[in-house]
Amino acid sequence: MPQPTPFITLFTAPKAFINPHIALIQRNALQSWRHLGDEVEVLMVGNEAGMSELSAELGIRYLPQVKCNELGTPLVSSIFELARQNSTSPLLAYANADILLTPQFIQAARLVSSQMREFLIVGQRWDLDLRQALDFSPGWDTRLLAEVKQRGRLHPPAGSDYFVFPRQCFTELPGFAIGRAGWDNWMFYFARLQKWSVVDATSACIVVHQDHDYSHLPNGQSHYHLPESYSNIRLAGGRRTNFHLEDANWQIRDGQVQPVPLRGKKLLREMEIFPLIHLHSHALSQVLFAIFHPIKAWKEWRGRIAYKFSQLRESHE
Repeated sequence: MPQPTPFITLFTAPKAFINPHIALIQRNALQSWRHLGDEVEVLMVGNEAGMSELSAELGIRYLPQVKCNELGTPLVSSIFELARQNSTSPLLAYANADILLTPQFIQAARLVSSQMREFLIVGQRWDLDLRQALDFSPGWDTRLLAEVKQRGRLHPPAGSDYFVFPRQCFTELPGFAIGRAGWDNWMFYFARLQKWSVVDATSACIVVHQDHDYSHLPNGQSHYHLPESYSNIRLAGGRRTNFHLEDANWQIRDGQVQPVPLRGKKLLREMEIFPLIHLHSHALSQVLFAIFHPIKAWKEWRGRIAYKFSQLRESHE
């Protein structure tokens, strides 16, 4: 008997399963996805150490043919393309490989997809320090949510660790490096630019990020200051396209999808980004940014001038 088409395909590009703690939290995350039921298909993209073995152990398909940049970092565009080519579900969802998901996640996706055709579902995460393998016996999700309520920490609304969208959306992406800053902010910006609904699902589903260090990155430093992050920002169109969760224009409240009220800071932000997403004018967006954030704008220009002078000096040495 043929298997029914999954409702949603969850895909990710895990880090290598070498560092014991990274391996532990990624295994926890992937198993939580597998326990969401038959309506969810899980894909691992990449060719990192340990992926083949875990794929066989957990019964998760893995796609090793990912394209990489000159530094060997997988490209977001290739990851998304492979996931789309190897799935048939109406919804696709990228999530970082350290994120735990519960059935609330699927419920939120069903709610939004029943009311909207083109959308992007995002939300804040809860940070939790986990040092052991999770027990996935019946009731695992209830136990996890109770633990989050007891000692979890709601992360500020910056960046995002998951994106849910219909398969006809995000068919082409710039050559962003995965795991570096900038590309996730572009997802918010591009969705708003295309007039898709950006839905904040924070209040409807708890997604859990397992704490970890940055030992997997060069010099153990955060990805925000890596050259590939700066390259991502350039590919995204510059700093003005650095959108975030507060740029969502819809939200799930009390089991309903509702517009985000236009008042206070939200109204000011919508005024600030209006030239960018409605007039497609980067120049006017720079002007409004300087009006709304004069100190930040001055620091940016001062940094650019200093960079130009440093380049000029180097060329004369």
